Order: sequence, then C-alpha cells, then structure tokens
Amino acid sequence: MEGLRRGSAAIVGVAESDLGQVAEGMSVFDLMAQGTRRALDDCGLSLKDIDGLFCATAQSRLSVLGLAEYLGIDPKFIGSTIVGGSSFEFHVAHAMGAIALGLCNVALIAYGSTQRTIGRKQASVREINPYETPFKPFLPSSAYALAASRHMHQFGTTREQLAAVAVAAREWALLNPAAWEKKPLSIADVLSSRMVSYPFTVRDCCLVTDGGGAIIVTSAERAKSLKKPPAYVLGCGHSVTHANITSMPDLTVTGALTSGKAAYKMAGLGPADIDAVELYDAFTINTILFLEDLGFCKKGEGGAFVSNGRIAPGGSLAVNTNGGGLSYCHPGMYGLLLLIEAVRQLRGECGARQARDCEIAMAHGNGGVLSSQATVILGAPSTL
Repeated sequence: MEGLRRGSAAIVGVAESDLGQVAEGMSVFDLMAQGTRRALDDCGLSLKDIDGLFCATAQSRLSVLGLAEYLGIDPKFIGSTIVGGSSFEFHVAHAMGAIALGLCNVALIAYGSTQRTIGRKQASVREINPYETPFKPFLPSSAYALAASRHMHQFGTTREQLAAVAVAAREWALLNPAAWEKKPLSIADVLSSRMVSYPFTVRDCCLVTDGGGAIIVTSAERAKSLKKPPAYVLGCGHSVTHANITSMPDLTVTGALTSGKAAYKMAGLGPADIDAVELYDAFTINTILFLEDLGFCKKGEGGAFVSNGRIAPGGSLAVNTNGGGLSYCHPGMYGLLLLIEAVRQLRGECGARQARDCEIAMAHGNGGVLSSQATVILGAPSTL
C-alpha cells in the first residue's frame, strides 16, 4: 500500500451486531445500524461525527446508499468495494488513505447478513460460469476442497491435520461466550461427520449464521482522545489472483503471499512479531494455506504446523482466538469480525481467550474462492 504511513490511522471503536440467528424480520441494515450504535458507544463518538462510510453485503446491490439512508447521514466519502469476505480489510486501507488525504475524518465500516434466517440461496445468488457450472460443483465448498486435495497430494497433508484446525477453533470458541458452537470437538468427530465435498466433512466447513458489526477508524491524532486504547494500523496489503477456482494460478499458493509481504513491509515487522493471528477460516484448509503464505511456516509444512495443539489455547501461536468462522460465527462475509477480535485482543478485553502479552495482531481476510486476500496488521499504542 504505497503512500500509506504506518500508524497514521487507528481503529477506535468495534462491535458485533446480534449474531447466530437474529430476530425474524431484521434486515442487513438493521444489523449494520445495531453494530454502528454499539461501535460508537465503544469509542465515545456519535453518529454526527461520521463523515466516511464503507460497507458491503451480498444482500444489497447498493449497500452504501442503503446504509447512509438508514443512518440518515450524508458522508463526505463513501466506499463499497466488494470482493467477498476480505472486503473490510480493503476498506481499512481505503479509509486510512481517505483520512490521510483529508477526504474524511471518522470512517465507519459496517456489515450485516441474515443468511441463516432467510436461507443461503436467497442471501447469495450464484452466478453462472460456463466453464464450471456444467460440472455442477457444490460451491464454495468444492472449490476449497479442490485446493485441499491438491495440498494433500503435493505435500502429504492429511485429513487429521485439517481436522486439527477445526478442533483448535472449537477449543477457542468454548472460551468465547458469543460463539455459536458450545460442544467439545475431537479429530475423530471431524473425520466421522457428514461428508460435504471430499476431503471436507461438515466440521471442516464454516458455520452458516446471521450477524455483522461495525468498526470506527479515525486519525492517529484524534484517536488519542477517545474512550478506549487505539489499535493503530501498522500495515496493510492486498492481492487479487482470480475470480473462479479454475483460474487460480496455483491451488496451494494464495494471494496472502503478496498481501502479507506488503503489510509486513509497511509495518516494519515480520511473522515472529505477531502475537495474535486472526485468519479467515471458511474451511480448514484456509488456516493452513494462510499460515504458510503469511510466513508462519514454510510452504507445505502447514499441516504439521497446526498439529498437536500449536494453534489451540495454550499453544505457541494464538490463531483465531474467537473460535473463527468454523465455530464462532460466519455470516457470509466474515472479514469484519476478524478486525473486531484483533482490536479486542490488543485491548486485553478477551477474558479467558486473551492472548498473552498481545501488542501486535493480524487480521487476514479472504474473499471469493481464495480469490481476494487482504492483510491488516494492528498495534497497541506501545508499538508506535
């Protein structure tokens, strides 16, 4: 992200909307507004302070207009980039740039989904692809399963190693009162669950929930005077490699390789500096691929890396500390929730799931079918 200055902006307010299965009749804008009110309360600002507005949802074609109307505001700057679940990590960089240029001062980034309540088919219309649709793939599961199968073939990754990702996520979720899943999970449980798309059982796949939330971004200077300790944006990076899985250049290498390098360069940091890692785990293979591509282990060694509780509570690397999309919640486009958890970890607000001595956290978003990747590195005030 050339031109953006390390630490020039900060996330100052974060909040989830209602999660899981929301009240009947709630709209995506109800959830966005609910998250907005809670995020404003979190940082001590008010609706009249917002002059930058960013949002994305699969359930509204003109979402930023709908949210502006709902909130009754006329923002100076808007953004509705939608590249799947990573959209909100893109929005952080866009908000940071807009603030630096004086185009806005306080930016709201919001998301909402009622996919569980109304049904996924209504929440997200599948597009026809003449090169893939005739083969009747079960998307997105089959696309990610293709990447998992290739990783298994090329590097010897096992189903047990994939299952270890789901087990670690569940162990974190059991420490999070807001998590959807409340029952313990074993590797045997994952392997014996209903097969969805080989090698994935249903426990290798993310939840289908309603939910959303909001974050508030402002300048580093203004952030100092607000209610909670700021989470400074130290580094950002992004990459778009394809749209459809059959056009992915290499099924075992994602754009996280590029986005991570850019974020590390801007932050002046490396993988060893990250205290909490929040990764978009729509499927168990995601966590393995992103840990490799973001430099936490070598390519092909992700399966061994996640084994034996290394990324679970008490392990050497705190990964997906809220329980992730696999066990906490997954309202369609999960990337905003990654940012919320990263900020809370930096503030030390996470109780039983709090990462030790957390001063630097990463939120890495994924969109489409491993199509768009965006990395945000956040730091506590001590890191400036």
